[in-house]
Amino acid sequence: MDPAAIATLVQELFVADGPVDRPVRIASLVAFQGDHRTLTERDLPRIASALLAALLKEATEGGVDQKQEPAHPELTDALARTLHALGTVDLDDLRAVRLGPEAFARHLAIAAPDADEGLDADDARAHASLREAVCAHILRFLVRRSPFVTAAEDAAFEERYAQDIIAAHDHLTIYGIDLTHSPDSWPLDAAYLSLETEADGGGPSAPAEQALAGRERVLLWGVAGSGKTTLVQRLAVSVARGDLPIPLAGLRGRVPFVLPVRRFRRDGFPEPDAFLSAVRYPHTAAQPPGWAERVLSHGRGLLLVDGVDEAPEGERERLREALRELPARYPGNIWLVTSRPSAVRENWLASERFTELKLSPLSREGVTAFIRRWHAAARQDITDGADLDRLSGYEETLLDAVRITRDLGRLATNPLMCGLLCALHRDRRGYLPRGRKALYDAALSMLLERRDRERAMLPPEGIDLPQEPKIQLLQKLAHWMLVNGRSEMDRTTAVETLGRHLPAIPHAARQGGPEEIYRHLLNRTGLLREPTPGSVDFVHRTFQDYLSARAVVERHDFDFLIDHAHLDDWEEVIRMSVALARPDECGYLLEGLLAARKDARPVHARHRKLLAAACLEHATELDPEVRSRVHRYTRDLVRPTSLEAARALGWIGPIVLEMLPDPSGVSDEEAHRLAVTATSIADDRAIDYLVRLRGRASWAVRAQLAGAWRRYDTDRYAEEIIGHLDERELDFPVSDLEELRALRRLGGRPCVQIAGALTPDQLAEDLVAERLTELWLAYDLGADLDLSWLAAFPRLHILRLSHRNTGVTGVPEGVQVIVAGA
Repeated sequence: MDPAAIATLVQELFVADGPVDRPVRIASLVAFQGDHRTLTERDLPRIASALLAALLKEATEGGVDQKQEPAHPELTDALARTLHALGTVDLDDLRAVRLGPEAFARHLAIAAPDADEGLDADDARAHASLREAVCAHILRFLVRRSPFVTAAEDAAFEERYAQDIIAAHDHLTIYGIDLTHSPDSWPLDAAYLSLETEADGGGPSAPAEQALAGRERVLLWGVAGSGKTTLVQRLAVSVARGDLPIPLAGLRGRVPFVLPVRRFRRDGFPEPDAFLSAVRYPHTAAQPPGWAERVLSHGRGLLLVDGVDEAPEGERERLREALRELPARYPGNIWLVTSRPSAVRENWLASERFTELKLSPLSREGVTAFIRRWHAAARQDITDGADLDRLSGYEETLLDAVRITRDLGRLATNPLMCGLLCALHRDRRGYLPRGRKALYDAALSMLLERRDRERAMLPPEGIDLPQEPKIQLLQKLAHWMLVNGRSEMDRTTAVETLGRHLPAIPHAARQGGPEEIYRHLLNRTGLLREPTPGSVDFVHRTFQDYLSARAVVERHDFDFLIDHAHLDDWEEVIRMSVALARPDECGYLLEGLLAARKDARPVHARHRKLLAAACLEHATELDPEVRSRVHRYTRDLVRPTSLEAARALGWIGPIVLEMLPDPSGVSDEEAHRLAVTATSIADDRAIDYLVRLRGRASWAVRAQLAGAWRRYDTDRYAEEIIGHLDERELDFPVSDLEELRALRRLGGRPCVQIAGALTPDQLAEDLVAERLTELWLAYDLGADLDLSWLAAFPRLHILRLSHRNTGVTGVPEGVQVIVAGA
């Protein structure tokens, strides 16, 4: 018997008519009493018997023959007495639905105190379970019967769901702060740092949390650790609270669905009513039937699809089809899809009207703000004055270090790496390791060994593992995920994996079985978490990649890496493997990436060669002949033939600057592509290459160079690039006060684009009034809507405003106002 048949039996218990626009007493709806009865009380044993057979079949693997009476007539009688109590229960349909199956079943039990008479203890427990199952079906019937009840139930569930979203996502882990007495995570509002997005092809940057302002569909790219998931959390919590800035007022009243791709990556994109179960929401059973479908059909959803790169490459096309089909089927909903850039090509969803944006690397100001915010959070639980003074000293020396030391500046490009730098700098009393490998080794030491020692903790549960056995065990889990193409695993699989490897790690095997060791790694390393009951993953994908690379290098399994090098989600593992390998192993791996492979697709062959070039900067020691061969094989690949290819070269890093061709003799079109590649590399070494492009008359080249200012040292870029650009028809973007003052020292410019939230006083003081003719305020003005201060600029005749700025006043006479997007 299927669920539809059970629903038919339940429906038989109730009259077919009745009001549906207000709450109704359940007793007045039953079909075995009242003026409109269609049943007699003698029918209840028949219905109870059929329900019992169906429910027992649902609950057992073997099932019960539908044509036979159930083997428990006592249970049939008990269930019939419970059904009879529906005619006496003092509840209306709305209140019953809000109670839920468990509480409603308790009400029926009170209304039928003699139902369990004659039952032994086992049958009484079985009856209680059956009673709750029947109640669940009855409540579903009541919801379907009345739109009034449906709306009320939906509202009640949405209120609970919103609170659960807030509880699940309103916190961030700030790595390393928890070395002494501080908690492992911090409130999202206290720890969140606003990042910025930029559109491919130029245009002003904007706060990432406002990426959805005025847009229904956004595909957001960001490298590992750039803050994609944090942005998803921020949006979900803000919408659930109803605490939204003016530009995002269009999200008010929407229902956020946080959909990490890793949760359903192999089963395909779920249908709406399976959204909550697919992401293992703990209260999925309380979801009203058809609720998610109704939310989307009414255009009330905010769908946050996080991590397309978490899906296997072969499954991404199926995911793409879902992202085409669902927005078309349910118009009016808001979609934000995130991915690492290398996982999807440009315009992957452009045909479905998705705007493509990318998370910008942290600017100098962003890095400073993050370091300030991190240390402010760390101060919250420090009471000793000497400790506070030391922490303030660490903060200032770290700020100086990331500004002055090139290696540190290159590492501090996203929130994850900045957090690690802050934690390690404090943990090591002002000393920082150099380079990626040293940074991650130090981070593992901090999290795996020093954490509990700094807290002066006794070994929990009697388990006291030194650092190396912990790393070996964590590597086994990371390696399993790598081999199986996963970014999380079932808890049972994790325990089984540890069990297979424990005998080879006697120090761990002596202290407990796989279950005990698993709990120890979960609770005490700071590297694992259980995102949902029954599953485990690493707190950040970067740690998983690094530990996977360690495992592969220790196994000398370089052919394994080479065989998978065409897959974009293996890039970080391969780059880290080069950093960890010995010189001869590095040579073997790089030669393998360059070697021709039978039946390899051209795009995969190109990818392998570019990956070899990207790996060079991570090789501490390498045969010069191998290095030369990599340069030889990749030199022709770094003359991009499209803007998409030019941007894609940016992920290689500073090493590509050595391979780019001399731009002096190329066409303006190729010069533009080379400028796009070079400005994608946020390293001051790019300035030396860009100097050779600064004299071009091409507007596209000049605009590309002007728009990249914020990525480099302000004064040096101003002197060597900005000061030499032909200013005709060119907007000069300014993102902070330092750049504004540097532009003033250069004599100002006629057309200036303000991309950072500068105050009217700052703009009035530092814009050169006698030169300014066009001004673009490309940010949210907030409360500063009175623009009468612009009267200080007598030559100003065009004012451009972001579409977020409405209701401005005080614009001087003669100034033409142009609103972007209008």
